[in-house]
Amino acid sequence: MSAEPLKINEMFETIQGEGVYTGLPSIFVRLQGCPVGCPWCDTKHTWTLDDAFLTSSSAVLEKQNESEHFFNANEHELLELFIQRGYRAKHVVITGGEPCMYDLIPLTRLLHEQGFTTQIETSGTYEIKCVEATWVTVSPKVDMKGGLPILDSALLRANEIKHPVAMQKHVDELDLLLQRLGDKQPEHICLQPISQQQRATDLAIKTCIQRNWRLSLQTHKYIGIE
Repeated sequence: MSAEPLKINEMFETIQGEGVYTGLPSIFVRLQGCPVGCPWCDTKHTWTLDDAFLTSSSAVLEKQNESEHFFNANEHELLELFIQRGYRAKHVVITGGEPCMYDLIPLTRLLHEQGFTTQIETSGTYEIKCVEATWVTVSPKVDMKGGLPILDSALLRANEIKHPVAMQKHVDELDLLLQRLGDKQPEHICLQPISQQQRATDLAIKTCIQRNWRLSLQTHKYIGIE
């Protein structure tokens, strides 16, 4: 049985540019809606949830500029669009916006039944509803404008924590989050410099070497792809 329709702001095939799956051909499904309020967000057009921006799937998939426009689809309709558009990638990244505002169990279940792997990129501020086989990337957004707390349940579900950093206080914030997990630490911890700033990159490299963590660069921005 389908959950409520997903609101799709973008859908495209590319190469995953961040985290553990960097370099893997992927289908990105970007969902509309996010109340977190990260000041450096590069997808602020996904924040608004307003049916005034509801349009057709063809209008959204062919749009040339970022906008708040979205279309509604259930998991079966999305899978049909994958086929229609000739996508070849077998890894699906569900992102946003904040994708965990939605129940993603029907979509992730169907995709795995059809031979795909799935990944969710979330801020950790909502309960994560997906199948067990889904790879969950939590990028914890601490003390953002929206005032939403990071959930312990999201941190515990994370296969990887991919933390954006610009200065030492961001590393300190991550340390406090990890302390909440005790001995139940995620297998992968990645530091991602915010906006490719040199100071942030230097800090991330230094900290990753000290902690034996992983550096996550936004590879897609360096090579000029979506």
